[in-house]
Amino acid sequence: MSRALLLLRRRLVGSIFVLLIVIVGTFLLLEAAPGDAVDAYLVSTGGDAGLVEAMRQSWGLDQSAATRLANYLWALLHLDLGQSVAFSRPIRDVILERLPVTLILMGASTALSFGVGSALGIYAGARPGSVRDRVLSTASLALYAVPGFWLALVLVIVFAVDLRWFPISGFETIASGKTGFARAADIARHLVLPVTSLGVIYLALYLRMMRAGMAEVWRLDFIRAARARGLSRRRIVLAHVARNALLPLVTMLGLQSAQMLGGSVVIESIFSVPGLGRLAQEAVAMRDTPLLLGIILVSAILVVLINLLVDIAYAFLDPRVGASEASA
Repeated sequence: MSRALLLLRRRLVGSIFVLLIVIVGTFLLLEAAPGDAVDAYLVSTGGDAGLVEAMRQSWGLDQSAATRLANYLWALLHLDLGQSVAFSRPIRDVILERLPVTLILMGASTALSFGVGSALGIYAGARPGSVRDRVLSTASLALYAVPGFWLALVLVIVFAVDLRWFPISGFETIASGKTGFARAADIARHLVLPVTSLGVIYLALYLRMMRAGMAEVWRLDFIRAARARGLSRRRIVLAHVARNALLPLVTMLGLQSAQMLGGSVVIESIFSVPGLGRLAQEAVAMRDTPLLLGIILVSAILVVLINLLVDIAYAFLDPRVGASEASA
């Protein structure tokens, strides 16, 4: 336990600097982009020069970039994300409304990709070179090459438009009045296609990684020793080969969290899922810089937390990692 706490403390200290770099870097990139929230407002509604000047002063856009960055960092120290220009509401409230949707989407997609992908990888890697190994390897390669947005559009056309098995868009039925299990079932039905679109690509990746890892473990000396002791092939596969091949997948689970969070922007836009991804698209369209900064900050915190959990899990799965961190 002390080893895990030491590892957690070291990672948290490093994460603070990572988040600071993300905040400053994102702010500078957004400042370099042409236009601002006032320009986006004028494009949609119009206005005179007096209104433009008043809006810039009201939103603090008349100040220098350095002053606005310093004010933003000072507000963050007080856990204040600021006010959304587009929604005229505190950014914290806007994000907290959308965050659970994205967490559910990412959690279900991760469970699908990691669980099914590793299981199929074990099934393929249990007998390297067999027919099932070749078939699953080829299928995973083809599936990994498919763009996520294209897969999402195909699923919508086939299963939502033609067959009408699942809803085309949304997170749940609007004003349905459902509660409890009925509401959970309605949400699950709406998320079948988004979760499949987001998770299947990473499923193929985990399948290939597990299969490749097991192929390497099969060649190690302790596997030959296990065979010499007369252990059954099933026990060797599950207790020795798959267990050792699982460690790289745990590392990849943390690395893929950022990519999956980025992929949710496209998937949520296609299926009109009201999560952080779609909120980010709306913030970009309306040039709501404070809101976009808040979304990126919360996303970065999510990725950091996921990687912290992965590091702790890896330390428990492989004590050598925790020991090296403790001695460093």
